Order: sequence, then C-alpha cells, then structure tokens
Amino acid sequence: MSLSPQPSCPVCSKQEKLLLCKACKVQRYCGREHQTVDRDNHKKACKGIKKALQDLDEEEQKLRAFPGDFMTPANVFENNAGQFWGIVGTRPYMSSRFALVEALLKVKTRAAVQSCLDHVMDILRLCRSDNLGVRDFAPALFLRLGKDQECYDFVKWWATTGRRGNYDWGNTDLPYLDVRDADAFEACDLYTGRYTELSHTVAVTLIKTRMLHDLRSLQDFTTTTTLASIAPQLPQEILDNIRGQSVSAIIASKVEIMYNNDQGPAIEELKVQVKELYEAVKKENKHLWPALLRPGNNLTARVAGYANGTKEQMQLVLQCSYDSWVETPGAIDLIREQVENDAGN
Repeated sequence: MSLSPQPSCPVCSKQEKLLLCKACKVQRYCGREHQTVDRDNHKKACKGIKKALQDLDEEEQKLRAFPGDFMTPANVFENNAGQFWGIVGTRPYMSSRFALVEALLKVKTRAAVQSCLDHVMDILRLCRSDNLGVRDFAPALFLRLGKDQECYDFVKWWATTGRRGNYDWGNTDLPYLDVRDADAFEACDLYTGRYTELSHTVAVTLIKTRMLHDLRSLQDFTTTTTLASIAPQLPQEILDNIRGQSVSAIIASKVEIMYNNDQGPAIEELKVQVKELYEAVKKENKHLWPALLRPGNNLTARVAGYANGTKEQMQLVLQCSYDSWVETPGAIDLIREQVENDAGN
C-alpha cells in the first residue's frame, strides 16, 4: 500500500482538521478520541521518537556550547560542515541523529518519511564521507515520497563521483551530490558491475520497475478500446492531465515518450534492464530477493556489521528498502515472477 499524499487519521482515515501528536510530531489524528484508540499501536514508536529527539537536542546543545580543544574545534556547525565524524567530538551528536532516523522509520506516515529524508540529507551535508552509512537509507526514502528522479540523481552521483578514488571528501569546495536530471532510461551498467552499492542497485531496480509500469499504463491509455474511442472528443488539456496523472515525474518529463503511440520498444528495453538489475542483485547477495518475498524477522534483526553477500547485509538492505517495494503496486509481484522462474529452471 502506497503512502497517502495527504495526512489522515490512522483510525478512520479522515483528512480534515487533524491534530498533530505533540510527542512525535509525525502522526495526526482526527481528535483525542481516536488518538486514545490508537495509543497501543502508536505508543512504542512515539516514545522512541520522543526520546531520540530529546537525546539529539542535548547533544546539539553540548556541541554548540563546546569551547573547543585540540581534538574538536569550537563552532563546528558554522565552520566544519562536511567534516563531521572525522572530528571526534561530533560523533555523539551524529550517532544521536542517526538514532532519530531509525526511530522515525517506525512510523509509516509521509511526515515521518519526509522527516527521515531531511535528517539523512543533512547528516550527509555535515559528513560528506558518510561514515554512518546513511546513503543506504536515502534512495528508498526518495522513492517512498515519489521523488524518483531525485533518487536516481542521488545514486548516480555515488556511482560516479562518489566512487572516484581521488575524490577529496574533506574539501567542501568540491561539488557534492550535484547530479541533476540524469537519464533514468540509460543503460544500467553503473549498477550491475563490481564495487556497487547493493542498496542503490535495489533502488534502481525499483525505479526501472516503476518506469516499466508507467509505460505499460501509457500504452494501455493509447490502445484501450474505450479510451481510444473517446480520446478524439476530449480537449488536449484533459488528455494531457490523464496521461500525467498515470505516470511518475521521470516519465512525464519525457515529451517524446508521453506522446508516443507505441511504447513497445521502450517497454522491451526496460524489461531487459530490470532483468539485468535483478541478476546483479542476486549475484551480489543471494538472500535478498527471497527475503523481499518473505521478510519475516529480517525486518527487525539488529545488524552490527556485515560482509558482502551475507545474510546480515541482506537484512540491512531489506530494512532500508522494504517499505518502498511494498508501497509500489505490482513491484513485489514482478520479483516473485523472477524468483519463480529461477526455481523452475
């Protein structure tokens, strides 16, 4: 089930005149009565977020008030953004902020996901080298918010500039996460070779899966008998709106695709790319796709560390990306078909 674009009460789904939970600030209710009804469901996550917010506030106040010493300078927020974690005294603050991200992920609202993404991107602003590994979380957060192009731009930067051995992470004058409007239709070689980020390859697989779904929807729009018969009678503005509502921003921005009556070649190319990405993920970690179909306790396992190809790596990537797949209609079914085909061969 996809994230609702509008906040709603989790009990009755009402969307008007909602009250914000004062503790976590990412869940809304139609009133006190339904907030009380939902208390048992929300209490644990809410308390976790409230504590994480308090801990982060304490660490930030301490760091901002720190007079400086030989290991940690004063005024790090003003003078050392981009270099956090390398400065020892910033680590408790960064760890607290990461703990808040983990706490927010337990609430399945758009506000919680947006807050997570905001924190993740600011953690990266403060620590370009990403010692905490939050770049594993960002792609799925972008996707859950419908920001597919931003997601693709993010993973492409890490697959290009971010992979350069001579990139100076400490030089904050260098461009950082500056890829914009990359072509998501391009070949997927960057994400299927060696030294790829597994979480990023999984995200690109989902992006391409969504694009494939969108193109099939466009093809249906132009070929379905009912639509084809009434289309000539509708104003162009209405037709454009119908097309735009049925696809993501990545597809909507491609005029030559939006108004092509034959999506067949592009559909076939995307099917090939999705298969290539599926195989790349399977080769990198054989546990991932089966676990996506039957996650079980992998979603709650605590992962202290991992080696590539291990069950622990799968658990971390699954925990980062699972919701983005569940919230994409038909995506897990596509992977199920691939897994079943593997089993039959």
